[in-house]
Amino acid sequence: MTLQQLEYFLAAADHRTFSAAAAALHMAQPSLSEQIRRLEAELGAPLFVRARRLELTEAGRLFRPEAERTLAAAQEARDSVREVRELESGTATFGTFGNAPYYLLSDLVQDFRKRYPNVRVRLIGQNSSEVAEAVRDGRLEGGLIVLPIDDRGLDVRPAIDDELLYLSKDPEHVKEPMTIERLAEAPLILYDARFGSDDPTRRQLAERAQRAGVTIEPQIEVEYVEAALDLALRGLGDTIGTRRVALGRAFGRRLHHVGFDPPITDTFAFVTRRNAHLSPATRAFMELAAKRMEALD
Repeated sequence: MTLQQLEYFLAAADHRTFSAAAAALHMAQPSLSEQIRRLEAELGAPLFVRARRLELTEAGRLFRPEAERTLAAAQEARDSVREVRELESGTATFGTFGNAPYYLLSDLVQDFRKRYPNVRVRLIGQNSSEVAEAVRDGRLEGGLIVLPIDDRGLDVRPAIDDELLYLSKDPEHVKEPMTIERLAEAPLILYDARFGSDDPTRRQLAERAQRAGVTIEPQIEVEYVEAALDLALRGLGDTIGTRRVALGRAFGRRLHHVGFDPPITDTFAFVTRRNAHLSPATRAFMELAAKRMEALD
């Protein structure tokens, strides 16, 4: 029994004549008929009632789903080999938020290129909301973002959490956990100026402020977290940042810090378009990224 014979059998069952099945497979009808006869001889039972149109026998009806499963398994095996082969080339296209380099990005790219030196890497994005929109529109295959985001049409797979801290040059400002009411009165420096209220961390703060009946209005807005930390270190205001980012930078380690009451965490998650098939390169990149994020947890 060969895969080719199974393919011929299923084509005949679908098209109901040997001539139509042979035409669909771009082959001569006698060759197809002969292979099906050999298959029936090996099985020891006829698969078709040969009339004006072919009808499956009881044996044929039982055999059909098994033939379909066998061909599907063979295709999966071929696909797995093809994907390994394709990882010798191609491009991994991935979206990230602006602070991703502080978590894993440089080491991740280095590891990926070491494993797949011929695969190009294309990393795009400055903010989670931007990345989520690009994945939803099909401009990116996948991304690593901070929740919450608009998840319409997306599959979201949470990875790790990181605590949000309040940071100040003045130790008096961090003597006790920061409340949203006190944050509303603080001399606040916030990053992600371009995205403003669309930034997931700012959305968390805004939602908490709304429930408390206060408004968060930063005195200074900048684009990058390092700029916010630098300005805070110069005494121009206080800022916020996740524990891994803020305390992992030279600026942050020189600032005093405290958590929020109740605590606020940023949740990082992988997103892909719902039911989308990822290219082998992007899937391999995301798998490696997931392992690195697990190691951080």
